[in-house]
Amino acid sequence: MPSTDLPTDSEATFVPGLELNRDFYTREVAPLLADHHHSAALLGWGSDVLGYDTPRSVDHGWGPRLQIFADPDRIDAVRHALEGRLPETFHGWPVSYGWDRMTEQSHVEVIGMGDWLIGQLGVDPRSGLSPTDWLAIPQQQLLGVTRGAVYADPDGELAAVRCRLVWYPDDVWLWLMACEWHRISQEIAFTGRAAEVGDDLGSAIIAVRLAREVMRLWFLQHRSYWPYTKWFGTAFARLPDVTDLKAALDRAVSAPEYPDREAALVAAYRIVAARHDALKITDPVDWSIGPYFSRPYRVLHGAFAEACLSAIGDDHLRTLPLVGSVDQFVDATDVLSASGRSRMLKRFLERLCASS
Repeated sequence: MPSTDLPTDSEATFVPGLELNRDFYTREVAPLLADHHHSAALLGWGSDVLGYDTPRSVDHGWGPRLQIFADPDRIDAVRHALEGRLPETFHGWPVSYGWDRMTEQSHVEVIGMGDWLIGQLGVDPRSGLSPTDWLAIPQQQLLGVTRGAVYADPDGELAAVRCRLVWYPDDVWLWLMACEWHRISQEIAFTGRAAEVGDDLGSAIIAVRLAREVMRLWFLQHRSYWPYTKWFGTAFARLPDVTDLKAALDRAVSAPEYPDREAALVAAYRIVAARHDALKITDPVDWSIGPYFSRPYRVLHGAFAEACLSAIGDDHLRTLPLVGSVDQFVDATDVLSASGRSRMLKRFLERLCASS
């Protein structure tokens, strides 16, 4: 069994993983690689990469760890330079550790940048990304490249990759927002309809679903990738100008009765609609709050999805059915956390483009 012993308070003091590993690289790893051309970073998976780690994090996949990027023909030499020369502990934290089914080992990974990027994203973005490439990459995987920290980048190659991936191309961004508006419109009246037939639990669940879609729209409107579910609410609460929207959604998901649930959702719709106006990325949208056709449920009216589509220059993307990106139409962790599986959806999206 792997060791699960953790340092005592007298041995180690918690600091965020990005800070710990900056010091680990500078003090321990960089001197060993002084004669070897390389880049170094802490990227990929983990709460520490996102900057959300806390003392709770240290019992599970947390500690000294790095990616060392080397030219393919120098990987063995770089590994040899590190082999057997790293300390047993750093600032009291074990350098070799395991968790769950992960055996105890060092987590200084020496790898070619292209291989790492393909493992993370399913594709090497340095040769360019098509719209369907973008749509098949989970946002958490993009965060794994654009967040984290870079500790050495002598040729600026990591900086260039991170810059390329910092946000979607405008046409892809507009299409994702069109999909999000479309998803909201498909269920916007169901909260009231479920409550009307006495299904208060169903009404509450639909309200939560709509709240999630509104939150996702706010991420998109602020050009910010959303993380996986554990940190979704945390990241949302840190977005700009979020106070009023968060308060409205808090009321919507906690309201015990339908009228309060509806009023809170309507307040949230007003905020995201106003934000769309402020972005000025489409022609103006004439929107209002009113009944759902002849039914008494109060909903948001406005052709937001259509406006986003009209602003897209890519003909194939503009006519693609609004099924969404992998994040929008897949909820399975085993797809969203595995680049090879999410990459399979590129073929599905390409076939939709061809048939549209």
